[in-house]
Amino acid sequence: MSEEPEQKPEEKPDEDKEKEKLAEGTLISHLLELRTRLIRALAAVLIALIPCAMKANWLFTLIARPILAKLPPNAHLIATGVMSPFMTPFMLSMYVALFIAMPYVLYQVWAFVAPGLYRHEKRFAIPLLVSSIVLFYCGMAFAFLVVFPVVFQFSARTTPLGVTWMADINNYIGFVMHMFLAFGVAFEAPVAVVLLVITGLVSLEKLKQNRRYVVLVVTLIAGAVTPPDAISMLTMAGPMYLLYEVGLFFAGMAVKMRSKQA
Repeated sequence: MSEEPEQKPEEKPDEDKEKEKLAEGTLISHLLELRTRLIRALAAVLIALIPCAMKANWLFTLIARPILAKLPPNAHLIATGVMSPFMTPFMLSMYVALFIAMPYVLYQVWAFVAPGLYRHEKRFAIPLLVSSIVLFYCGMAFAFLVVFPVVFQFSARTTPLGVTWMADINNYIGFVMHMFLAFGVAFEAPVAVVLLVITGLVSLEKLKQNRRYVVLVVTLIAGAVTPPDAISMLTMAGPMYLLYEVGLFFAGMAVKMRSKQA
């Protein structure tokens, strides 16, 4: 009997390799897109830095107005470091350039993330992105216009007799940036509340029921990030809780919109 030739297994198209190549190409395209967005964001910050660096001393004088207005007679800001008169205004100009370019930087982040979002997610994401930028700047403005005069007036009045109250410019800028960041983030409370509700992490009813715990948490946060005095703590805790209520209002509107469309 003649032996039948062995049958070779049927060769299938190498789908796995094609999928790997497709995934690799997609990853590379995402990395290239990310690099482009990062370069554009960095370029925006550098462009904003040029005029800010040229006006660094003027920017420092502008930021120092709240404390200069509260210093006692014949008192002034001091520089204890050898390079502080140059480096402190220059560092301030870098912060200001970043704040100026922040809307464009966040737009680049949005442009990178947006293609992967669903249509209903984009509908909520754009208002939340815009409102987060506006609220952050509002928090900074509130700190500069309301909180700083109160805090510095308190420091001036509580200075012991025989002590001349003055501040180092480097420490002052560090304090200012800390307060700007703290109040900018604190003013994001409405955005955080809306995100918690629309993502389903926490229900709107539970957030309304736990108002007393929110008051406690807000007070603890305000006490941790502000100077150790009751006035500074209240100037942060009060607006934070009001913004929490604003977030509950808009979260309720978002829930009603989603229920109508369902």
